[in-house]
Amino acid sequence: MEHAGENEICHRSDPVYCVERRLYNQGTLQEKLHKKKKTYLPLRQRIANSCSCSSKKAKTILYSFFPILTWLPNYPVKEYLSGDIISGLSTGVMQLPQGLAYALLAAVPPVFGLYSSFYPVFLYTFFGTSRHISIGTFAVISLMIGGVAVREAPDEMFYITSINSTNSTNLDNIKARDDMRVTVAVAVTLLSGVIQLCLGLLRFGFVAIYLTEPLVRGFTTAAAVHVFTSQLKYLLGIETTRVSGPLSVVYSLIAVFSNITKTNIAALVVGLICMVLLLTGKEINDRFKKKLPVPIPMEIIVVVIGTGVSAGMNLSKTYGINIVGDIPTGLRPPKVPDISLLPKVFVDAIAIALVGFSMTISMAKIFALKHGYKVDGNQELVALGICNSVGSFFHTFTVTCSMSRSLVQEGTGGKTQVAGTLSSIMVFLVLVAIGYLFEPLPQAIWIVAFLSSVLLGLDYGLLTSIAFAVITIVYRTQSPQYRILGQIPGTDIYCDVEEYEEVKECPGIKIFQANASLYFANSELYTSALKKKTGVDPCAILLARKKAQKRHAKELKHERKKKTVLKMTNEMENSVKHEVMSDDLPINGKFSVAGAAAQDSSPEELERFVMPETNIHTIILDFSPVNFADSVGVKALRSIIKEYEEIGISVYIAGCNGSIVDNLTRLNFFEKATFRDLLFPSIHDAVLTSQLKGSVVSQGPLDAAICSPTP
Repeated sequence: MEHAGENEICHRSDPVYCVERRLYNQGTLQEKLHKKKKTYLPLRQRIANSCSCSSKKAKTILYSFFPILTWLPNYPVKEYLSGDIISGLSTGVMQLPQGLAYALLAAVPPVFGLYSSFYPVFLYTFFGTSRHISIGTFAVISLMIGGVAVREAPDEMFYITSINSTNSTNLDNIKARDDMRVTVAVAVTLLSGVIQLCLGLLRFGFVAIYLTEPLVRGFTTAAAVHVFTSQLKYLLGIETTRVSGPLSVVYSLIAVFSNITKTNIAALVVGLICMVLLLTGKEINDRFKKKLPVPIPMEIIVVVIGTGVSAGMNLSKTYGINIVGDIPTGLRPPKVPDISLLPKVFVDAIAIALVGFSMTISMAKIFALKHGYKVDGNQELVALGICNSVGSFFHTFTVTCSMSRSLVQEGTGGKTQVAGTLSSIMVFLVLVAIGYLFEPLPQAIWIVAFLSSVLLGLDYGLLTSIAFAVITIVYRTQSPQYRILGQIPGTDIYCDVEEYEEVKECPGIKIFQANASLYFANSELYTSALKKKTGVDPCAILLARKKAQKRHAKELKHERKKKTVLKMTNEMENSVKHEVMSDDLPINGKFSVAGAAAQDSSPEELERFVMPETNIHTIILDFSPVNFADSVGVKALRSIIKEYEEIGISVYIAGCNGSIVDNLTRLNFFEKATFRDLLFPSIHDAVLTSQLKGSVVSQGPLDAAICSPTP
């Protein structure tokens, strides 16, 4: 009956293979195989090797700790400098109003926002691995800092009666409150920086793989609501007590609407005009993005106009509008943070450190993928830790990556962190020279920074979702092991090539196995391990092809010029000697022929010239250990197939169970009908199909050891 069933499903035109082998279980199979002998160094020797230092190892450590050394010595001035200058100026223009605005969110005087936009930005240039992100003040982090500062130094502690009161005692109390809040903010910054630095040195950068796109976006709306609520009172020009903690949004809204009758109409009008200007500027930038050489810096235009109108009309005294106030010129001397506050803010510092790193690595990964380079999560932790811990001695509060400024820095042509350095220099010039010009700036402009952030998608937070993501990942994730499989000769059994001596790889085929499911937490690791284990990196090959094409084009251009010169020489010589040599070969004729031959390269010759050689024609992904795949994993799988297809390598998927096939169907993996032909019930089916395909192309016979009929 079994043979009859086989005859029903097999047709004469279908490829058929027959295998005759002993039935193995794991025990009898182990008896036939011999373990490879592995030598292990003693613990003392391994410790000695890890602690030894050579010039090469020291150079590697130095370059990893100071990434600037990897690109600055080879900085292409002609190609990059103009773009970095324009980008740096554009980003610096945004740093100024955002630095002033986000200082208010952090519950500290505005000048400390400028300090935070100078020192850390400059430091990141030396220690950061991303070439495009803009480090500095950020709305969500500033709001978290402000919550801690208000909790530890509330208004009630200093007997403040009114913010606008000119009473000398009240002014002294306000100054004492602000000084205390700065002390708290600086202490939180020091501790969060130390936490980030320790996590980086302990190689905890792997947490970046947990930051998927859905998770990153999950906190955006909640953060926007918090920021909007905290700034609503400044738009309306009313005074309320700042609250923090659970239900702070509800309490803040109640406080604002309880005092809605005290709205300062002048402050509201100023704020609405600024919003209209900002929205108009954004619309113009979006609509004419391709025509404008750089985006219109509407933020700084609004700041300049608002400051000028406020100073000219004396809005503070005439209409009672709150203004920025004193911005001291120059830089403050460094000061050791108050370490006695560290136990009180320890939990807050952990949350701020993690959220700050999440913001940075998320944007860094986006730009790295777009521009074809890699960022190191561990080094990003170290860089942020240095920026925050060192910056705290210079009166800064916690900084991270800003999405809106990063988009501007990259979109205006920035290529490296030279742009970031230039933006920090702009802030420095304001601090030491023209900071006093911003003193009349109305506080109702602060809502503008929030609106521009929301419209540009700035609030890129993860605070409330990190705990859930970590729990989910701890529950489902295991440390995956990646293997290259080979065939036990004469069988359809495939094992780890590094484990057994008898196992051999199939020529031209790489069989890759990961003992883990494919989902958001490991899809990036899966792709990286595939490239490393197979030794085939499509991106590197395509880059090499592109460089070779450019080189070949230059050679063809050179040959073309050479041919033109030789042709002109031939014509001149022929015109003089044609009567004597009318029936002979023209002088230098062989060079013209050679030039033509060099130029008339066929597409096949060009392809061989520009394509790096590889003897791999098929990669088989063993999905037998895979239990599930989510949307991120399926997207990575599609990307793998597409990338290898571009360099002429077929990707097959073998051993999928029913649930995986259902997942792939539900997630639209089979939108391209040809993708169904890439799945095989077993590795051996995929191997034989690959070899059959190769034999048809080469007109050669199949390996007899693989397809041997049963007697």
